[in-house]
Amino acid sequence: MLGDLIFRQLFDKGSSTYSYLLADSDSREGVIIDPVKEQVDRDVSLIRELDLTIRMAVNTHCHADHITGTRLLREKIGSLSMISTTSGAKADRYFDHGDVIRFGSHSLEVRATPGHTNGCSSLVLDNDVAVFTGDAVLIRGCGRTDFQEGDSRMLYKSVHEQIFTLPDSCLIFPAHDYKGRSYSTVGEEKKFNPRLSKSEEEFIGIMSQLNLSYPRMIDIAVPANLMCDYIGE
Repeated sequence: MLGDLIFRQLFDKGSSTYSYLLADSDSREGVIIDPVKEQVDRDVSLIRELDLTIRMAVNTHCHADHITGTRLLREKIGSLSMISTTSGAKADRYFDHGDVIRFGSHSLEVRATPGHTNGCSSLVLDNDVAVFTGDAVLIRGCGRTDFQEGDSRMLYKSVHEQIFTLPDSCLIFPAHDYKGRSYSTVGEEKKFNPRLSKSEEEFIGIMSQLNLSYPRMIDIAVPANLMCDYIGE
């Protein structure tokens, strides 16, 4: 699917979160995107089995539904935590729109996609082969905009300017899926996404009427993630 890239899509059932392990097949250098605290032992075991060196553990945003695994990964394998400067969260290193995260012969281009949170970023792999969208674009959906600095108009603009301008063939790998789907494409979401395929005003109206329940983990996850899970230590 992704050429000579070592690629694993990993799932946390409790939060329906996808984590992504990417590495260069020659140098064995790689990154992990959106790791989950409860799955760190699984992830470390796989990293060691594949003989990888994971230098960066990257969060697409400050999550509200699980605690990040970046602190534990740092302790176990020495990877550094990364998150956007605009997230307001603690990390070892920060990135901004236009920055490039390199691992071996591969790279991830950072594109700021705020709207779900101020600090949301999407990561574009190599020459627009794939994009890791966090909560900005989900498969036939998107992240909610009613908490954590959410802004429907900003999210719509972010998606249409930074993600929907990628090639239609570009694969979309989201941070979550609740229906067992693993990935989509830019072309599919432009055509079939029941929210983001609408006009801007229609989208804002849809988002204002979702009436979603209060996130179960938000009061625990957000404070912990703002501190890179060093809270209380």
